[in-house]
Amino acid sequence: MNVIELFAGVGGFRVGFDRVGHNYFHTIWSNQFEPATKAQHASAIYTARFGEEGHVNADIATVPTSVIPDHDLLCGGFPCQDYSVARTLSQAAGLEGKKGVLWWQIERICREKGEKAAQILFLENVDRLVISPAQQRGRDFAIILQSLANLNYIVEWRIINAAEYGMPQRRRRTYILAYKKNSPIARTIKAPIDWLENNGIFATAFPSVPEGGGNGLFGITPFSLKSAPNEDLADITTNFNKDNKLRPFCNAGVMIDGLVWTEKMRPAYNGIYTTLGNVLAEGRDRELITDDFYISDEDLPKWKYLKGAKHETRRTKDGFEFSYNEGGMAFPDPLDKPSRTIITSEGGKTPSRFKHVIEDPVNHRLRRLIPLELERLDMFPDHHTIGQNDVKRAFFMGNALVCGVVTKVGEEIMRRMPI
Repeated sequence: MNVIELFAGVGGFRVGFDRVGHNYFHTIWSNQFEPATKAQHASAIYTARFGEEGHVNADIATVPTSVIPDHDLLCGGFPCQDYSVARTLSQAAGLEGKKGVLWWQIERICREKGEKAAQILFLENVDRLVISPAQQRGRDFAIILQSLANLNYIVEWRIINAAEYGMPQRRRRTYILAYKKNSPIARTIKAPIDWLENNGIFATAFPSVPEGGGNGLFGITPFSLKSAPNEDLADITTNFNKDNKLRPFCNAGVMIDGLVWTEKMRPAYNGIYTTLGNVLAEGRDRELITDDFYISDEDLPKWKYLKGAKHETRRTKDGFEFSYNEGGMAFPDPLDKPSRTIITSEGGKTPSRFKHVIEDPVNHRLRRLIPLELERLDMFPDHHTIGQNDVKRAFFMGNALVCGVVTKVGEEIMRRMPI
């Protein structure tokens, strides 16, 4: 199965697919570009690990669809932004008023590929995607679903916390699978609710049970999908859940032709669990734990304050006083549980509420996690990001996904579409 990887970072989807085995997934083209920096650090790691062939380090918006090879599966983790669509005053073709630019590049590639578009899309985003934006919950996700309906895709989604399925990090993300209507997998979807609960790829790869309280069946838009699809999207921007009284999308669902079946699902995993303690450096790898990873006596009070509960009066720059309350965090982080979510600011010595601090089981000193341990929490190969400094390596892992999720989905795709 030929794969292209968009917004590739350091290659989380590729790592996950490569582990499926039997050379089933073959990444033939990839794109990674960071607009905020001149140096392209993530792209450099990607090509160092996978080679330069088929890799493009350029703004995807400048890459013509014609130079992207035809492919069976498109994957990528696109940023969560505002996906609103404005009506055009001149009724010109295309979509205007779009801020979630990277989503629209996925849409553009699928639309311009036409009949040769990917049979399967596998996308990842933050868990709050299904309730964004705050003032019109679910609107952005509705726009994405309707866009895919207009492109003749059937969609299933699932919010998955990797730790609830035995993986070493508590990382909740929205995963989206979309199948072209004429694809082998789409043709096996007979009953949407049965697919959602029992027979879908997510349901099989990540077993779960209905929790109750779902929103059942509803239509995203009352407009005809065939008459004016761009107007449908503009109408969603204006009217979808405009009184903001609902949370239309649950943590699991299926969409066919703009009709949505959605309900709350609870994990039903009975396997082995991996903990933070399981990923710590041992043996010769402990040579990587240099002095700067240990918490100094001077900085320890700062760490304790930032991690601790707070009930204090604070003052704004213009003199307004307000009460500030914040709950305490475990300090140090427990080793007998999966880790908290890695964030992009994990690296560096500066004390922080959100960085991981452990009591080293060998010498009982408090320290931060080294890049090797962060890679293991995202289930990357050891030393995958070597070649950049420790702060950048931590940033990469804060931006990445848990590769094990991709592998489990890939195994299920392979089972249903054998070569």
